[in-house]
Formats: sequence, C-alpha cells, structure tokens
Amino acid sequence: MLRHLIPAVLALGLTAVPASAWLSRNNLVVVPEGGNTFNIPYRGRSGDNEFWCAAGDYVQNALGLPGSTRIWRLSEPPRRQGEGIRFSLSPEGAASRTGLAVFSSGPAGSVLALTATGVCPPRSGRFSTN
Repeated sequence: MLRHLIPAVLALGLTAVPASAWLSRNNLVVVPEGGNTFNIPYRGRSGDNEFWCAAGDYVQNALGLPGSTRIWRLSEPPRRQGEGIRFSLSPEGAASRTGLAVFSSGPAGSVLALTATGVCPPRSGRFSTN
C-alpha cells in the first residue's frame, strides 16, 4: 500500500501551483502575474486553441468580465514546445497575431473573451451542462 502512495504524493508535489492560480474548464492553470497580465503554463500537449479557451474562461468566469472584453496575446507565436502563453487585458507588448485560425475584425494579437471561449472543446461527460 505504501509503495503506491509515495508516487502519488510525489506527483502532487510536482504539480503544485500558486494559491492565486485558477483552474480553467479545460484543466489548464491560469496564473495571475499582477496588473492585467496572466500566464498559462504548459501542462502537456496543448495547442493555441486550448490556451485561448483557458484565457477566455478565466476572464469571464474568474474575473467576472463580460464576453466583450478584449484579450491580448503577449507571447509571440509560434509557441515553442513546452512553453506556455502570456496574456493581458491591455495592448501594451501585444504579439503581432493570435496564433488562432479564427476570423476577427479586432486589433492584431487579440480576440474577445467570448471568441476565446468559442474555441473551447464541447463539454462532455456525466455532468455536462451542454
């Protein structure tokens, strides 16, 4: 029994996140960096859509801001393997593009929070709300 418990405890310690972190609906961690900036660290195979999904979810559900809130990508695409993406609610230091394959009429490097959550995969499973 103990030999099975030790790896589980070690795994929990390796995945520790700051107390201020928020877990998005697609299980990515969002870490506020202060001001209007937040980071979504790499947590295994994820494409830009998953990071944007987490960003939109965070802005609307953790911060309580409307879907019309613009989110700016700070990390220039393409994202390197093993790297996360930084986002902001202001355009200072914004990337030249979003890295998403969506059509948007807004400024380069940004999308609305509602658009970001629109790229989230559909919820499924026993407790689905959709």
